Amino acid sequence: MRIAITGANGQLGRALQARLGREHELIALGHGELELGRPECVAQLVATGAELVLHPAAYTNVDGCARDPELAHRVNGLGTRYVALACRQLGAPLVYVSTNEVFDGAASAPYFEYDQARPINAYGRSKWAGEQAVRELLDRFYIVRVAWLFGGERNFVRTILRLAAERDELAVVADEIGSPTHAGDVAAAVEQLIATPYYGTYHLVNAGACSRYEFAAEIVRQAGNTRTALRPITLAEYKRDSTVPPYTPLRNLAAAALGIELRPWQAAVAEYIGSVQ
Repeated sequence: MRIAITGANGQLGRALQARLGREHELIALGHGELELGRPECVAQLVATGAELVLHPAAYTNVDGCARDPELAHRVNGLGTRYVALACRQLGAPLVYVSTNEVFDGAASAPYFEYDQARPINAYGRSKWAGEQAVRELLDRFYIVRVAWLFGGERNFVRTILRLAAERDELAVVADEIGSPTHAGDVAAAVEQLIATPYYGTYHLVNAGACSRYEFAAEIVRQAGNTRTALRPITLAEYKRDSTVPPYTPLRNLAAAALGIELRPWQAAVAEYIGSVQ
């Protein structure tokens, strides 16, 4: 199958290429080849002749989105609308990668695929706008929500490994709860998903949930670091431009019903750290 991948140089884009390149013809589109948020990207995508479009590209700087919500909406919302319009012209299904931050974090149990989205920050609102555009314009789509991705060069795991190697103590937020997720595991799940005709909304995250503090503790433990102490702090103490939804674990119900399940996040962290150390 001829597959176009937006955001090809991001951590999920690279993982998708590594996973799908063995069986499919890939058209890798980085920022230099496709500038989201410009109407011209419709014709650029149509020109690829893709039979399927994978769309992980996004403006993912959450604090940057808070500082410039118009840019966030132009790239993540309007940009996704253009991608969906291109898929409509191509007659091709779309895989749109969305986020846990479409939820407000007020729940007390993991979110199911059809729980009501109520984003509370600019990033979440822009990604939710993208979801709405996909649903409005296409009949054949997979909306794939992911969370707390790691797997490339820049992510929470890498940051904790670097800081723990430099410092004797790290302060980490203990009241933000989510679903750590390995980009390679998402790519493997997407490979299974696109082989089915079961379109719709999916939560593809590693099994289990934890706080940022627990995530960091597991990273330090897996790395064999017994020197660096971790100190729990609250979201209120960690000042940033964006408002963080405090509780956004995602529950994989729809994909699991198809036999698509991701391993526990701790196992994914162990494999990733083993690959980078």
